Amino acid sequence: MPEPARPRLLLADDEPDLLALMQETLERQGYEVTAVEDGEAALAAIRRNPPDIAVLDLMMPKRDGFSVCRELRNDPLFTNLPVIILSASGSRETKMEGMDLGVDDFIAKSMDIRELLARIRMILKRSRQGLDANPLTRLPGNRSIESRIEEALAGCRPLAVLYVDIDHFKSYNDAYGYEAGDTVIRALADILVQASRRWKDSPDFVGHIGGDDFILLTAPERMEETARAVIAGFDAAVPSFYKEEDRRRGKIVSTDRQGKIREFPFLSVSIGICHNSHRKLASLAQVSEIGAELKKHAKAQPGSKYVVDRRKD
Repeated sequence: MPEPARPRLLLADDEPDLLALMQETLERQGYEVTAVEDGEAALAAIRRNPPDIAVLDLMMPKRDGFSVCRELRNDPLFTNLPVIILSASGSRETKMEGMDLGVDDFIAKSMDIRELLARIRMILKRSRQGLDANPLTRLPGNRSIESRIEEALAGCRPLAVLYVDIDHFKSYNDAYGYEAGDTVIRALADILVQASRRWKDSPDFVGHIGGDDFILLTAPERMEETARAVIAGFDAAVPSFYKEEDRRRGKIVSTDRQGKIREFPFLSVSIGICHNSHRKLASLAQVSEIGAELKKHAKAQPGSKYVVDRRKD
């Protein structure tokens, strides 16, 4: 049986001696540690190799700990990433500001290293118990998706829900294997996240239902532009998923389980868009039913496409 993966930590502090001490201590305790000395480097390291927890100094060059935390909370991939702030200031105002940003814990820089270890263990345990993130893509899962939709409906806020699914995914998995299939799923997750970041004023929400099914929540006025961006990004990436001979043919030729030779089209993406521009959406169940219906209509057509609910009653 393979050994369980070591928890991954990101440490960011501009005091080299303290940073080295924390890194050495945590590595001796079995953690995999990435250590950096400023906020910009912290963000880059987190995006390059997402950790299980980030420990950030409050006052750092380029970006302070709060700025890094704010950036993470606005990113669908890192909404739930646990963040500990190390601070020389234990003022009530500082802690309140951090809590508003979604900081999970504060530790004084004069702390005993054993306290840091205990806090990290506690937060990791709590995070894993309540984890609602897909392990493959790290996007929020079904509980978060349902909560976001229900909040928007309860507040009567403008809402567009994009139900996103990959076409011909099973035949691709059969021909290329599950590891290649996982690469495709991660690629679509990245494309959805990039599409959600197009709107700096109000970042959209991306969730992973499971398998090759995703959700993107946005505003009705930008739903079609967002869908077109997702389709363009996915279609541009599709050739890279195939071997050269399949790219030349423009299709997969393989033998099914009955020994028959079959041809399968390249992967594409189907999107069903449910929104409340023209009629009120009353419940999560109604949204799910309409979304599934629209996605089915989209999948009945060849190639990547989206279908918008145009009904007004």
